Amino acid sequence: MTIPVLTFFNNKGGVGKTSLVYHLSWMLAEQGRRILAVDLDAQANLTAAFLDEESLVALWDGRHSGPGTVFQSIKPLLDVGDFTPINYLCVSERLALIPGDLALSSFEDHLSATWSESLGDRNLARPFRILTAFWRMAQEAARRFEADLIVFDVGPNLGAINRSVLLGSNHVVVPLGTDLFSLQGLRNLGPTLRDWRAGWTRRRDNWTTPEFDLPEGDMKPAGYIALRHGVRLSRPVQAYTRWLDQIPLEFRRSVLGDTISPHEVPRIDVDPYCLAMLKNYNSLIPLAQEARKPIFFLKSADGAIGAHANAVQAAFSDFDTLASCIADRIGLRELLPA
Repeated sequence: MTIPVLTFFNNKGGVGKTSLVYHLSWMLAEQGRRILAVDLDAQANLTAAFLDEESLVALWDGRHSGPGTVFQSIKPLLDVGDFTPINYLCVSERLALIPGDLALSSFEDHLSATWSESLGDRNLARPFRILTAFWRMAQEAARRFEADLIVFDVGPNLGAINRSVLLGSNHVVVPLGTDLFSLQGLRNLGPTLRDWRAGWTRRRDNWTTPEFDLPEGDMKPAGYIALRHGVRLSRPVQAYTRWLDQIPLEFRRSVLGDTISPHEVPRIDVDPYCLAMLKNYNSLIPLAQEARKPIFFLKSADGAIGAHANAVQAAFSDFDTLASCIADRIGLRELLPA
């Protein structure tokens, strides 16, 4: 039995995706689930959110015994080996991290070449081992951690690394900024996901007698999250409303591939595909970074007093609601302890 994989993905950067993954991983664990977070962005920003600088240096210098980062685990695949089981880091009782690595980008060309080779007529085990390395590595670690869910964080591009990551993803959540560039990102993202899904199906069908388990490559869109919108009296300001109003239709047309009339699309505040419209908690970010904890766990000793204390409570409520919504959408609610 495989552990479900949820990936947060958009090829538009700067929308707060990694911060979202970080906070939701913590909140899903807070709600009682066992979460394995995997940093598959070559910039390793998620890892930097969890670990201090000294810990990062030790990881990337290889001072720990055994592979401690994504790249160190899959590096044998650059030669003739397979991935090496990784030493994941236990962040809390119910949250573990597979750290990222700046060296991961060197795997990109290897994956690109292998994508074509996997449609060949012989020696298919090798290309399929490479293409599924991220998924198999994460599944092996998740079984050891007894995880309920694997959460992937990826970079904002449509390259070979992200394609390989998405092949192993059951569910995809799309973080969006409220601007023209995020709408254009949706127009690029949807056709790409459908192309990758179809390409993976052809490759799976081509290997009629697989020697090991392969991911289904569902990449099912679970919905979108509108991030960093301006708020005045609990309503988006006019500058953002222009873009918010276009998201429900664009998501259906571009990501879901629906042919639908604009008149049939609900407003964003009642759109079932809108998982949340999260406001900006920038005033809490410096405090959270200094304390090295999520914004909703900040205490008065961390400087969260007065208006900041109220914002912490609001953030906890927002992320608690969002985590429950995502769990419902991807079928995780039954995993909560009684």
